[in-house]
Amino acid sequence: MIRVVLCDDHAVVRRGIRDTLTEAPDICVTGEAGNYPELRDLLRQVECDVLLLDLNMPGRSGLEVLASLRETDSGIKVLVVSMNPEDQYAVRCLRAGAQGYASKTADPVALIDAVRTLAQGRKYLTAEVAQMLAESVSQPENEAPHTTLSERELQTLLKIASGKKLSEIAEELMLSPKTVSVYRARVLEKLKLGNNAELTVYAIRNQLV
Repeated sequence: MIRVVLCDDHAVVRRGIRDTLTEAPDICVTGEAGNYPELRDLLRQVECDVLLLDLNMPGRSGLEVLASLRETDSGIKVLVVSMNPEDQYAVRCLRAGAQGYASKTADPVALIDAVRTLAQGRKYLTAEVAQMLAESVSQPENEAPHTTLSERELQTLLKIASGKKLSEIAEELMLSPKTVSVYRARVLEKLKLGNNAELTVYAIRNQLV
């Protein structure tokens, strides 16, 4: 039996994924969490072979959770299940330690197949992601500047580009406004941009928003 834990801050999404997975006789959902603190406590209480992880959560993001799991060397296989576009996030997640990346809009059968693939010790990649990963390895010099951003810096960029104020970003990420300002300054420096308007244009041109 493949033991699965779901981590997504939307209960409706977790319910949909749970209903999909329970149709498979060899998969059992052993627990659900809505954020990293809940997940951390849950993993101390239940067995987990495969973790289905959302990227966009309050507090610690999915990529930060990946980093934490890698540090603990837990052996849990992680399948990122996200609404974010594959071409912008899949390779980033794989490099951060995920064993697979799937879209929330994917065929339910594909999600079950992904869980089974990870449980067998293999990586789950769509053909598109496999191609992008191959290209990123063979042509690293062609990577876009935003690939050098940390997860918090990327989150700050995306939220500024979506029109949010620094105070709103700070509240959503559970950080101080001063810390968010530091992240903004780092983003501007790394991308060689001058202001929020230029950040927004950059994000749109690179299909980040």
